[in-house]
Amino acid sequence: MVSEPVSRVWRSEREIHLRAQLGTFRRGSGDPTSRWGADGSVVRAVQTPEGVGTLHLVCRGADSVVEARAWGPGAQWLLESVPALLGEGDDASGFVAHHDLVADAWRRFPHWRVPRSGLVLDALAPAVIEQKVTGQEAFSGYRALVRRFGEPAPGPFGPALVAPPTASGWARIPSWAFLQASVDGARSRALVVAARSAGRLEEGARLGATEARRRMQSLPGIGVWTSAEVAQRALGDPDAVSFGDYHVAKDIGWALTGEPVDDAGLAELLEPYAGHRYRVQALLGLAGHRRPRRGPRMAPRRHLPTRAR
Repeated sequence: MVSEPVSRVWRSEREIHLRAQLGTFRRGSGDPTSRWGADGSVVRAVQTPEGVGTLHLVCRGADSVVEARAWGPGAQWLLESVPALLGEGDDASGFVAHHDLVADAWRRFPHWRVPRSGLVLDALAPAVIEQKVTGQEAFSGYRALVRRFGEPAPGPFGPALVAPPTASGWARIPSWAFLQASVDGARSRALVVAARSAGRLEEGARLGATEARRRMQSLPGIGVWTSAEVAQRALGDPDAVSFGDYHVAKDIGWALTGEPVDDAGLAELLEPYAGHRYRVQALLGLAGHRRPRRGPRMAPRRHLPTRAR
């Protein structure tokens, strides 16, 4: 029997486009922790500080009114998090576009703001799984692990919607199960260590992005790229550009100069945007500015041992 949800209606002073605002949280089209409805609604299943919860958001067209419903022990926490999740705490007042393409993207997406979920491990676990592999491999691995070790999402959405494991749940996953999901030992060890330190990491988020990133990067296997991916989603950091990413520097370089650049070139290109560098990355991504992809896709790798022949 599904319990009755708790609900709230929240109004913003800007237009809210749920899919643009929350697309960064979706880990591939088959992500079992999220569901995107044909009516434009978005559903997320997460582990909150109060327990598991499901959040259902509806915004009628390009409107400023968001109808939110939530289920589970974490329901009230999720309702209170809605404004921050939709970027209400992000201050874009000092942002100035120094390139025509950035200015055009800002005109097209003036409503977009950096989200803040407030949930470090929720963003960190998939980011670790995504380290140094293709998106296809990362999404497949995350999907397999969540379906196997997560828990049913509260609410009326059926068994296809699954909340990710708790911190202790991630820490208990055996190494062979990670390998079956094509997550190698380096990534699984980093994730297990992070899960065991989840309390300290979540506390860091309340102390600010700088301290939160310092605590993450003090752990083995978590570097600048991974902490930036978390800061973009959990901490609402508008400056957390994805240095170390296989595509980001090349894509932004291509968009702004006509040539791909490396991380050093990216840092130079984005220097005028200090304080808003991730905002530039996100806006160019929303506007679809990516360099042409050429050549065959990398085949997914296998991490299970094989018999010698």
